[in-house]
Amino acid sequence: MKNFLNIFILIALLGFAGFSLAEPAVETPAATPAESTAVEAVETGQGIVVASSTEAVTPPAVDKGDTAWMMVSTVLVILMVIPGLALFYGGMVRAKNMLSVLMQVFVIFSMMAILWSVYGYSIAFTEGNAFFGGLSKMFLLGITPDSQAATFSKGVYIPEYIYVAFQLTFACITPALIIGAFAERVKFSAILAFMLIWFTFAYLPMAHMVWFWAGPDAYTDSAAADTAGATAGFLFQKGALDFAGGTVVHINAGIAGLIGCLIVGRRIGFQKESLAPHSVTLTMVGASLLWVGWFGFNVGSNLEANGLSTLVFVNTLLATAAATLAWTAAEWLIRGKPSMLGGASGAIAGLVAITPACGWSGPMGAIVLGLVAGAACFGSVTSLKSKLGYDDSLDAFGVHGIGGIIGALGTAVVASPALGGTGVWDYVANGVAEYSMSGQFISQLWGVCVSILWSGTVAFFAFKFVDMTIGLRVSEEAERVGLDISEHGETAYHI
Repeated sequence: MKNFLNIFILIALLGFAGFSLAEPAVETPAATPAESTAVEAVETGQGIVVASSTEAVTPPAVDKGDTAWMMVSTVLVILMVIPGLALFYGGMVRAKNMLSVLMQVFVIFSMMAILWSVYGYSIAFTEGNAFFGGLSKMFLLGITPDSQAATFSKGVYIPEYIYVAFQLTFACITPALIIGAFAERVKFSAILAFMLIWFTFAYLPMAHMVWFWAGPDAYTDSAAADTAGATAGFLFQKGALDFAGGTVVHINAGIAGLIGCLIVGRRIGFQKESLAPHSVTLTMVGASLLWVGWFGFNVGSNLEANGLSTLVFVNTLLATAAATLAWTAAEWLIRGKPSMLGGASGAIAGLVAITPACGWSGPMGAIVLGLVAGAACFGSVTSLKSKLGYDDSLDAFGVHGIGGIIGALGTAVVASPALGGTGVWDYVANGVAEYSMSGQFISQLWGVCVSILWSGTVAFFAFKFVDMTIGLRVSEEAERVGLDISEHGETAYHI
C-alpha cells in the first residue's frame, strides 16, 4: 500500500508539473481551410470531412492508392491485436491462463469496435471543446461512402469510412495492452467493466486532445490558423507531437496498467515461486506479428502512400532492430545470457518508442531512440519493478509506459532538422518552421504529463468503482486452478 501511495503521488506531481510550464515556442503543424467557401466542412481529427455543399462544388477526388494503403494498414493493425498481441501476452503467462488472455484480447477488441462506432469516433474526432468532441456522429450518423477525410497534405483526402476503421483499430488495441499488467488474477467481467469506463473517459479524450484539428485545408493565413487552432484538441494546441500514439496509446495504457496492478495486488507466489512464461515460442510469434503489423500502425498514420510514408517505414524498421540489440546486449552483460523473451521484449520497446517520433525523426535518430529505449526498458522491467515490488505481470508499464515516455520526450530531439529530423511543417508558410528543441521539449512534456495524470486518475477511480461493485480479483482457489477453467470452463491445451 505504501508503494502504491508513493507511485500515485509521483504520478500526480508529474501531471501537475506539466500545467505550470510555459507555452511552447514551436509552431504546431499548422494547416488550411477548404479553398471553396461553398463547402461546409465537419472536423474529424487529423483532417476535415467534406459534409455538404451549398453550391455545385466538385469535391476533391480521393486517390485509389492512398485508399488501398489505408485498408491494408487497417488490416495490419488488426493483425497486431488478433492474433499478435494475444499470442505475445499469452505465451508469457502460465499454461493454465493462456486461454484467458486470448479471450480477454479477443473480446476487448470486439467490444471496443462497437463502442467506437456507437459514440467513440464522434467524441474523439468531432468538434466540441479542447478535451471532448461532440455527439454529432454517434452511430456514424451522416457518414456515407462519399464522405471524405483530409490527410496531412492540402487537397488530399481519403474516404471517411476507412479513416473511421483505421482509428477504430487504435481504440481496440490500447485497452487490450492494459491487461498485461494484471494478467492471471482478475475477473473477466471486471476487466470488461473497467474497459468500458476507461475507454470512455481516458482513451477518447486523450485521442481528441492529441489528434483533433481542423486539417491542413483550414490554415490559409495567420488569422485562419488562429481560428482553426482554437478548435483543436488541448495538447495539439500545446504543440505536442505524437505521430502514431506514444501518448494516446502507450503512455495512456501503461499508466492504467500500473495503477491496475497496484490496486489488484500481486499474484499468489510472486517472488516466491516460478511464474515463468509457458511458451516463449508463442511470445516470439506474437512479437513478430506485432512488428509486421506495426508498419500499418505507424506508416498508416500518415494517411497517405507517399515519400514521408517511406521514411516512417524505415524508422519503424531501424528503431525496432536497434532496441532488440540493446535489450539483448544489456541482458547478456548483466545476466550472463541473452534470452529470446528479452529479444522479443526489446523489439516491442523499440516499436513503442519510435511510434510518436516516426514521422519526424531521421533514420539515424530512430536508431539512437531504439538503443535508448531497449536499454532503458530492460532496466525498468528488472531493477525498477524489483525495487518497487509491484507485480506488472507482462510488463505493460515497463515497456509501454516507460517506452512511451522515452519516445514522446525523445521526439523533441530526433525531430530537429539539425540532427536529421524533418522539423515541423508550417502550413501557412508552406515550409518547415523554425525549430526550437527546448520549446518542442516543453510541448512534449505537456503531452507526457497530461497523459500520466489523466489516465492515472481515470484508471484509479474506474478500478475502485469496479472493485466496489463487481469485485476485481478472482478467489484464491480460482487463481490457483487457473483462469482458463475457473473463468471460462475450458483450457488452451489438452494433454
